[in-house]
Amino acid sequence: MTDDELNTRFSYHPPKSDQPERYETIRAFGKQLAELVDTECPESREKSLALTKIEEAVMWANAAIARRE
Repeated sequence: MTDDELNTRFSYHPPKSDQPERYETIRAFGKQLAELVDTECPESREKSLALTKIEEAVMWANAAIARRE
């Protein structure tokens, strides 16, 4: 892995221009999906994993914006 890539992955990236609004949009849609899963799925390991994966998807989508723009 290059030093540039390590710096990208392990540095703070202050928000630029419209990024905060885009982060919030992604979080809001993730929350809607999480609420649907929470309502429609029975308590189970599978439900817990689904909610975790939604949380991860939101985090990685926002990281893509923060790190790569």
